[in-house]
Amino acid sequence: MDAKVAERVPSANVSVVTLFVNGERHDLLVKPEWSLYHVLHDMMGLTGTKQFCDRGACGSCTVILEGRPILSCMKLAIECDGLHVETIEGIAADHHPLIDAYVRNHTMQCGYCTPGFVVTAKALLDENADPTEEDIRDALGGNLCRCGSYPQHIPAVKEAARELRERGNQG
Repeated sequence: MDAKVAERVPSANVSVVTLFVNGERHDLLVKPEWSLYHVLHDMMGLTGTKQFCDRGACGSCTVILEGRPILSCMKLAIECDGLHVETIEGIAADHHPLIDAYVRNHTMQCGYCTPGFVVTAKALLDENADPTEEDIRDALGGNLCRCGSYPQHIPAVKEAARELRERGNQG
């Protein structure tokens, strides 16, 4: 069997998993031990999802799975068959107000943690259109930043929330 065909034929140690990533269907061959992070970042090339700790402690690998923020390094891809995943690339492609608000509010220095913060903040805003400072701190509490940009996340999220509410009132 030719190597390219062999890559497409499931065997005992791989399964076909269908993921709907940023609105697009992807049928992928996945080994049972592969994390969702590995599939998104390493297989699909969605490099906005970062791996900082690989232990579920930093938030840099956060994606939205079926409307909820999750740590993709802690979720097996095989468990996600048929599910919808939203990554930072999808949020940016949709021109979500968080992207510009994060830039305007200088929420990053090195930027490595930023995708995880933005994804987590987007999940918050999807659930709560007018979060308080405490709501924002609570939602972002699992995300770590080595540069210490924490204070700037609150005004950025509040600004994006305000813009989303204004958009909603216009139409």
